[in-house]
Amino acid sequence: MALSESSTDNYALIDPDVRLMLEVRDGSAAAFEELMLRYQSRLVTVLEHLVGRRGQAEDLAQEVFLRVYRSRERYTPGARFSTWLFTIANNVALNAKRSRSRRREVNVEPAESGAFGAAPLEQMAQAASGQMPTRQLDKAELRDVVRLAIATLSERQRMAVLLSKFEEMSYADIGAAMDMTPQAIKSLLSRARENLRTALEPYLQRGDRPAPEVP
Repeated sequence: MALSESSTDNYALIDPDVRLMLEVRDGSAAAFEELMLRYQSRLVTVLEHLVGRRGQAEDLAQEVFLRVYRSRERYTPGARFSTWLFTIANNVALNAKRSRSRRREVNVEPAESGAFGAAPLEQMAQAASGQMPTRQLDKAELRDVVRLAIATLSERQRMAVLLSKFEEMSYADIGAAMDMTPQAIKSLLSRARENLRTALEPYLQRGDRPAPEVP
């Protein structure tokens, strides 16, 4: 069911990225370039955690933007632009993982710095463990370990954690992106935090790195 004109106006008023996407719908190439600038590195960061490979994440980010552009004439705001964009990103990542060959690899190499530096991952490690490390940790090593810990989560838990931590989305927005209720997202994040704590504590205490399962 199409949204009313007033609903469209409301989303445009509260979200400048919706306004840009409406300009894209009207044929503005400059608005599309601005959206790409705002979201490129953020998309790659989230997609890298979902698929485990930097190069593939960069390719998938381009696919996401291509889908956005192709659907521009049909665009009608029904959520914040970031929610709509990461809904597409979630679907693209799931499709990529389904079509991947039987041999799956877990990328444990340090990723290039994107829009998010060490701080969010270090804070995630501290928040998940509920304590400061008893060992002196190298920041680059800690980033790698947190990535490994995130890789131990289920696909849904991983996506919810990434949207919550990196995109600072509400339960409602994450639910919209993942087709789940806000209450279900709250429960999902609670389980994810507990799983991250379990994965990270051996490393923070003794240096034992998490070991994601390779299907």
